Amino acid sequence: MLNEIKRSEIPWGRLTTAYGRGSELPQLMDQGDFGEIANLIEHQSTLWQVTPWVLLFMLRDLKTKAPEDVMPEEIKCYLCVTDALSGRDVSAWEPVPQMRSLLDDAFLWPEDEEEDEVLWEEEEPPGYAEQPFTSYYYYSYQLLRDAVPVFENIQAHNKDVADLASELLEQIKDIG
Repeated sequence: MLNEIKRSEIPWGRLTTAYGRGSELPQLMDQGDFGEIANLIEHQSTLWQVTPWVLLFMLRDLKTKAPEDVMPEEIKCYLCVTDALSGRDVSAWEPVPQMRSLLDDAFLWPEDEEEDEVLWEEEEPPGYAEQPFTSYYYYSYQLLRDAVPVFENIQAHNKDVADLASELLEQIKDIG
């Protein structure tokens, strides 16, 4: 089901990042600005609403690249997510039934950003109750775990990122 979803179907402007809304993420992905993407999808070991969606599309693109075309910054972006996942028992969580459920209106922020500061002050801002929040981690891990063969291929065929890919693979293994 997730293979069919298009980037244009994601309400980026209604999903949060470490620094606001995710409206600029499609453009950042198009530009390959992995440093800025990493800043937005992870901050202080916290993953955000946009994280599994960014991973979905980045990993989909990664599968189409030749291993030698993968840059260290891209692997570092994945590492920032595995760092946030490290030490967490992802298998103990009960995520929402499907990743697509994270796009249900109940979990999304309003289209108007005017009340964002007030919403952040609430005990549970939209999408940050325990189940959806842990689902960002759960589905991010699932996506990375499913990409292990891709990372192994990169490790074997791109000496410039082999050490980073090895570290990434080790972290994914340690999480699961």
